Amino acid sequence: MGIPTLLSTSTASNASSVAITSNITSTYDEYMFVFTDINPATDEADFTFQGSIDGGSNYNVAITSTFVWVHHTEGGTDAGVFYTGGSDLAQGTGYQIISDNIGNASDESGSGILQLFDPSDTTSIKHFIGRQNGYHGSNYSQNSMVQGYLNTTSAINAVSFKFTSGNFDGVIQMYGIS
Repeated sequence: MGIPTLLSTSTASNASSVAITSNITSTYDEYMFVFTDINPATDEADFTFQGSIDGGSNYNVAITSTFVWVHHTEGGTDAGVFYTGGSDLAQGTGYQIISDNIGNASDESGSGILQLFDPSDTTSIKHFIGRQNGYHGSNYSQNSMVQGYLNTTSAINAVSFKFTSGNFDGVIQMYGIS
């Protein structure tokens, strides 16, 4: 892994979405989005992302992905590893789930990383890997992992983050990796 350079910080305060529409250029081959203390207003909402090829006018790039998660209950009575096909996209143009069912209580939130590879390349598709740890609305810790690709040879020049329902608080930082 190269050296990360902080390019932007977006602080959401009761925001419906956070769109990063600048600084995604050919300067870096990898961009890392770090989201911290993401807390939805709506209990058990899903945290999602989508890319844009037109500077953020539209967020509808076809995505193919797979989503898995592990959990452990607060009381220590249950743990497991799950594949969640309903959170996958198969050339879907909607938002991709990074983490599902995050709780909205004051002690419930999520944090993680989304890596986007070669977004400015105009000959290849754009791969991504996401990892998140958070507190599920049903009182357990969960770690979510998503990976896939944005199926376009056009440059991805904007990325949007939002929950499937309601507004949210939190911080999203974008780093370029050299």
